[in-house]
Amino acid sequence: MVEFFKRKAANSKDDILSGLTVSLALVPEAVAFAFVAGVDPLVGLYAAFMIGLITSVFGGRPGMISGATGALAVVMVSLVKDGNQMGLDMIEPIQNMGLNYLFATVVLAGVIQFLAGIFKFGKFVRLIPHPVMMGFVNGLAIVIFMSQLGMFTHKIDGESVWLIGSALYTMIGLVVLTMGIMYLLPKITTKVPAALAAILTVSAIAIFGGLDVSTVGSFIRDGGGSGLKGGLPTFQSQLFTMVPLNLETIKFILPYASIIAAIGLIESLMTLNLLDEITETRGNGNRECMAQGAANIVTGFFGGMGGCAMIGQSLINVKSGGRGRLSGIIAALTLLAFILFASPLIEQVPIAALVGVMFMVVIGTFAWATFGIMNKIPRTDAFVIILVTGLTVMFDLAIAVLAGVIVSALVFAWQDAKRIRARKSVREDGTKVYEIWGPLFFGSITTFNSKFDVHGDPQDVEIDFIESRVADHSGIEAISNLVDKYENAGKSIKLKHLSADCITLLQRADSRFNAVIIRDIDDPRYYVVTDKVKIG
Repeated sequence: MVEFFKRKAANSKDDILSGLTVSLALVPEAVAFAFVAGVDPLVGLYAAFMIGLITSVFGGRPGMISGATGALAVVMVSLVKDGNQMGLDMIEPIQNMGLNYLFATVVLAGVIQFLAGIFKFGKFVRLIPHPVMMGFVNGLAIVIFMSQLGMFTHKIDGESVWLIGSALYTMIGLVVLTMGIMYLLPKITTKVPAALAAILTVSAIAIFGGLDVSTVGSFIRDGGGSGLKGGLPTFQSQLFTMVPLNLETIKFILPYASIIAAIGLIESLMTLNLLDEITETRGNGNRECMAQGAANIVTGFFGGMGGCAMIGQSLINVKSGGRGRLSGIIAALTLLAFILFASPLIEQVPIAALVGVMFMVVIGTFAWATFGIMNKIPRTDAFVIILVTGLTVMFDLAIAVLAGVIVSALVFAWQDAKRIRARKSVREDGTKVYEIWGPLFFGSITTFNSKFDVHGDPQDVEIDFIESRVADHSGIEAISNLVDKYENAGKSIKLKHLSADCITLLQRADSRFNAVIIRDIDDPRYYVVTDKVKIG
């Protein structure tokens, strides 16, 4: 019992410290994504707080961090812009109407995500092939790296200009120092999260050394924000008064809501899958879908921009020792404390320290083993890895993953289609027997049909499916057409070792199949993926 409480205390300490670390890394990310979406920084920070808290408490993956993300912010840019224009086109023009449409869209996206969890769509993430996962993490690592390069710029007359001279060297020096502390400290002690120690050390050097460097505060002001300080999130009652509840509104926000819901779920479930591998535990995808949906519904009603799982912050959390729900709760509550009470202190944190942390996340995220296995795995798998990586960088995660899954599925279907075989033999009574081996489905029916010589075969033919499996409606249709060909040629054909499901479908199409099917005690048992169909 004593040992149990000691372990719980140690785990709680790790969760608290890692939560504090993550909260610091959340600030510039949430602010940057809010700027990308064209909304106030507090809209991004409120989203990070509310989504992070709700998913940490109710989500399907302890230790996973959620908040405002760049993948969703990109979608929201045109939503806010078009929404503002719709507000100006109203009979009584309304300024900044895009923000209200954004909140309504986030609520609808949350409803879609919650329904995905109710109908248990989360389980389909386990169908994602490993090459797609590798491409996903590699692409995401590159995206995170590229997003940090913008931190090496500053504003001059409203234009972003690259740092030069001493400003650049100071920035690089602090970034390298942060990375060095994160690399070396775990070799000395693991009692303090390396990322937290690095941020605090570099912040102290910059503040007490009087270094003229970019800070969280200057980053917010350069983007047009006024600072981190704010109050508690408030209920957005204007959603019921200013957003028209009509078909036109639904037609406008539904496409955006569907895209946001899809990207959010894919990124969340992929991150969940990755953390499952790292922690050697198993999360609940359907529960995560419902938690993400509920979080987006709440954040939409309380003035947040919506969000999903954040792979960078999740990896920081897990690698800092945060494995329980407490870590995410602490990160969310600490972020709220920053907004309410500690904004002047957090605004002094150098951007270089946070960039260094994210660069270490990039190094830890990228699957470096990719370079060693590219010549050892099938070319199709290598192509999928490169494809998903490239699409993630050029477009977004949803497109990349869907494309990777489709290509992998087509390759699998093509490979399986080539496995259909027919062993031929002739009995003493002159009956020709075709023993079919391999799956019979939409991809293999052409090869299947080529195995038979209807006109050259003897009067009696038997087809044995004991080593085959009829997988879908296309397979049933191929069998039906083959029977028609033999009967039209005036020959007798028998079908043997079909499953009960196949027999039922054939009999439903035409009662004449009763005469050609041979039932046996060793008939296989499996189901055919098909709806109620009429064959012929």
